Amino acid sequence: MASSLIDHLVEYRGIESNYTDAWGKPAIIDPLTKQKLLGVMGYEVADPTKLKSQADDDINKVWLSPLNPVQVLRAGEAIQLSLRLPIELVNDQYLFTITTEQGETLCHSLTPVDEQLINIAHIDDVEFQEYLIQIPLELPLGYHQLSLSIDGDEIAAMRLIMAPKSCYKPQTIIDGNKVWGLSVQLYCLRSEQNWGIGDFSDLSYLLEKVAKQGAHFVGLNPIHALYPANPDACSPYGPSSRRWLNFIYIDVTALDGYQAIETQNIVNSESFKQTLAAARAQELVDYPAVTGLKLRALSTVFDYQNSQYLSKNTKLNKAFKAFIAEGGESLQTLAVYDALQEDLAAQGKPAWGWPVFPAEFSDFKQPAVAKFTKKNAHRVKFFLWLQWQAAQQLAAANEVAVANKMCIGLYRDLAVGVSEGSAEIWGNKDLYCTSASVGAPPDILGPLGQNWGLPPMDPEKLYQQQYQPIIDLFSSNMKATGALRIDHVMALLRLWWVVKGDSAKQGGYVYYPVDDLLAILALESHKNQSLVIGEDLGTVPEEIRDKLADNGVYSYRVFFFEQAKDGGFYSPAHYPTQSMSTLTTHDMPTLTGYWHCYDLELGKELGLYPTEEILQALFISRHSNKQAILDTLHSHNSVGDEVGYDVNYVGMSQQLNFGMQKHMASGSSELLSLQLEDWLQMDKPVNIPGTFKEYPNWQRKLTRNLQGIFDDPMLNELAFSLTEARKNAST
Repeated sequence: MASSLIDHLVEYRGIESNYTDAWGKPAIIDPLTKQKLLGVMGYEVADPTKLKSQADDDINKVWLSPLNPVQVLRAGEAIQLSLRLPIELVNDQYLFTITTEQGETLCHSLTPVDEQLINIAHIDDVEFQEYLIQIPLELPLGYHQLSLSIDGDEIAAMRLIMAPKSCYKPQTIIDGNKVWGLSVQLYCLRSEQNWGIGDFSDLSYLLEKVAKQGAHFVGLNPIHALYPANPDACSPYGPSSRRWLNFIYIDVTALDGYQAIETQNIVNSESFKQTLAAARAQELVDYPAVTGLKLRALSTVFDYQNSQYLSKNTKLNKAFKAFIAEGGESLQTLAVYDALQEDLAAQGKPAWGWPVFPAEFSDFKQPAVAKFTKKNAHRVKFFLWLQWQAAQQLAAANEVAVANKMCIGLYRDLAVGVSEGSAEIWGNKDLYCTSASVGAPPDILGPLGQNWGLPPMDPEKLYQQQYQPIIDLFSSNMKATGALRIDHVMALLRLWWVVKGDSAKQGGYVYYPVDDLLAILALESHKNQSLVIGEDLGTVPEEIRDKLADNGVYSYRVFFFEQAKDGGFYSPAHYPTQSMSTLTTHDMPTLTGYWHCYDLELGKELGLYPTEEILQALFISRHSNKQAILDTLHSHNSVGDEVGYDVNYVGMSQQLNFGMQKHMASGSSELLSLQLEDWLQMDKPVNIPGTFKEYPNWQRKLTRNLQGIFDDPMLNELAFSLTEARKNAST
């Protein structure tokens, strides 16, 4: 009985039993892994009696709820709902009242017994019947509330979501135009003005310059909120909150109050100037130094604005309060978390994240947290203000793109999760399975598998919360942008869960309500007029590729992965039009690094390859791949005779580098993204997957200032040739 019950729960909770790996071979999930996954979801798998009780509770919970928490529909679909009632109530007349997002009220009454009976159950000797209800009303797109009542008393409610059939596309793309842009790690940008890290003013400058060269977007790394009190936790893919911004990108010098005497006294002190000069000169971003500099200066700017505007009945204060109100509990959670973490760190207490906070602070809703918030109201307000300023500067950068008529402008990157000690989990622990982490099974990029240290959302809890957390994520990350790139977009279908203590290859797949999530993505895409790009690399089931294409989500096509079985590289002219093509990504070597095998040499030094045989096979494969690349470049006339034909005698050169970029620009993908690092012919990667302290991930800066980049005639010529190639590739 226990075995069959576990099998039932495995299927019920969407735990996969087998899958196709990255090499196209069938793989089976260990039965013990499936039991462990049930365990991290809260099931008492070691106690058959308790497990049976939990399974019964799951069933009873559904039957004792007249309506589901949420129903997602597509435009043009009939409204069909499940209604569950005790048998003695099915002959009564009920009123369905729908309040649309637009404020309209629609009503429909019916008697359940007149509808289609689809299921029967017995709970505590009471028969329940389930009916498929048809509501003959037409709803606009949006988030609507449905109320079920009898004789004027509401007995149940649910959310109705009406979504478009596919995601938004700009008209210029629909008209057949193909565009290009740059992908950058914002923190990597150097400039004459920034404080040792790229900022939103640098972003505005970059947007204006590339727009004049014919580019239509600048893609960013995730700019999610990290940890002001723990600046060494700098991975943009391990954030504290994905709804809010990393304050470190604020340009302090652009704020009202920077010129105030209190701030000037700080920034003009010798110690401050010396630290700033050192931070600017470093080849790597010095996160602790930059964070310290910005927090000191921002604190005094805030004190100025607080006394001048934010404690009075001013327009600015009204705007600030409106921002706080719109941010709701999520924003308040982050601000309180940042203030609390800062306070604990100042006291020398463990503070890397809520798992090590004192017990009374382990949850946002604890009474001690409310007491702390009241006592430290000024500092909490400061962290709220930081988010407001960051949002305003990001919006200002987006306005530069709009003013320069970029059809996309900014595109943001949505990380797949938040780190274990994050504010996002601290504020909604019920949603996350904190005894597991998401990652990836063994694949070409990570032969040992990957564990990203990001606790997964429980798909059942997400459903019970009416998908609000995912709605908030999509909506907030599409604000002030023209596109959203979703990292590891397969997460909409399934995620590789790894139980704490297990290796990455001992994990298993858990499925998510992909059709509902894609519908919500399409709705938010239209609400925000934001194109959507899905990073679909690694172990990708065909079903998700088809679903993404049908939903208007752009595929992500990396040149080095687009190989035929004979080893040759597909021409970019054969890529899907609904795709964003690129040469490399932040998880891959630069063009120079790839060509000279620096990534393989680094991997060897860092112990990333299980055996010498695997490493040597990779070197041999790389050598043949480089020859195939030369063959395809020459056959398409993308490079001239100045680039040799024999890989044994061809090193990376500017002609080869630029030729590869122009080769991509002639392709059929509607979007082309190129890395600024490759414009500068850099050799070091920004990130090496599978490493933590072994390599300075997310710290390497660009080798040149932005001003110097756009004063370089060769780079300007490259940019204009890319624009011309994209025009020629357009229909």
